[in-house]
Amino acid sequence: MGSFSIWHWLVVLLVILLLFGSNKISSLMGDLAKGIKSFKQNIKEDEKDASMTAEAAPPAQPAGSIPGPQGAAAAASTAQPAQSAAQGQAAPGTSRPAA
Repeated sequence: MGSFSIWHWLVVLLVILLLFGSNKISSLMGDLAKGIKSFKQNIKEDEKDASMTAEAAPPAQPAGSIPGPQGAAAAASTAQPAQSAAQGQAAPGTSRPAA
């Protein structure tokens, strides 16, 4: 008695049919089928549109914000004067250590 037999499932199916009616269930299945067809059609259209735009558009430059080796060296050289100026001044609200 641990698992459901075929008779249990038939009783459940009968109760569902009595509660919802066969017309309601068939209309739900029809709506589900229409949704699946529409989904498949839209996927095919998106693939076709993507292939058309890939062929028409030239390759674009990547939009990354990570600087290259030359950009990193320039950023490091501009940061050094700011760091040395900051070391000579104490932060506001703090006392300056005796030298």
